[in-house]
Amino acid sequence: MAVRHLIDILELSTDEITELLDCADDIIAHPENYREKCRYKKLATLFFEPSTRTRLSFEAAMMELGGNVLGFSEAASSSSAKGESVSDTVAVVSGYADIIAMRHPKEGAPLVASMKSSVPIINAGDGGHNHPTQTLTDLLTIRREKGRLDNMTIGLCGDLKFGRTVHSLIAAMARYSGIKFVLISPEELKLPDYVRTDHIESKGIPYEETTSLESVMPELDILYMTRVQRERFFNEEDYLRLKDSYILTPDKIRNAKDDLSILHPLPRVNEISTAIDDDSRACYFRQAAYGKYIRMALILKLLKEAGSEL
Repeated sequence: MAVRHLIDILELSTDEITELLDCADDIIAHPENYREKCRYKKLATLFFEPSTRTRLSFEAAMMELGGNVLGFSEAASSSSAKGESVSDTVAVVSGYADIIAMRHPKEGAPLVASMKSSVPIINAGDGGHNHPTQTLTDLLTIRREKGRLDNMTIGLCGDLKFGRTVHSLIAAMARYSGIKFVLISPEELKLPDYVRTDHIESKGIPYEETTSLESVMPELDILYMTRVQRERFFNEEDYLRLKDSYILTPDKIRNAKDDLSILHPLPRVNEISTAIDDDSRACYFRQAAYGKYIRMALILKLLKEAGSEL
């Protein structure tokens, strides 16, 4: 049986996304039905780049399914520190585990890994390119908060140039009807041309680009905040100049809709004031919790398609 991987969110059809979201909803409602689903199964977490939420949510997901976890949390603790290639690491680890979640700072590394793996590979983030399980988390959050994935205006704010979560979310949401994107960033961190062309303009989706968050706040149904990522900059001066470009405070959401949903993939630095945390519109901690459930659903789907008995 052919092994299926998840490297890019667009590898999932909208019907498959609905199936995963429905499964996650059922796990939330009936966790007792899933506690032994992955008994005797092993998840390997190969994290060549630091992570807290993504790695721990994958590990928690597998444990709550009754499975076990092995792996490493930084490149320095793996044989890559000795010069071993990603391909060789994965070829070996796929003999130890039933499924692999992999994060790597280089774009395309999980795709290379999938070519050598005998078990499903899940891309847990590759450079500034893709982060499909964060996108699934975002979609689950939006659907649970709004009850739908269509007919809404989505503001994306901050680092739109290097933000892989932004790129993946745009690609996913562009497949639903009635979507408008509002792209809020400094000129230096604007959305890359290829993302705008491939996923927005090619589909005739309305969008606007602006440097002013306050001016567009009243029209937003979703505000997706991102941090300015120091690790994506080659120049420290550029990072320091741009890092405080957008800081969300209670004053800035005074004219927002009462049912605005504020999302953030986390970690937060200072781009959302802690004074926002108690606002009912702040969804980011619920969003982080939903990440565990959607990863449980994805693990089940890929193992089942790989022929595992669950």
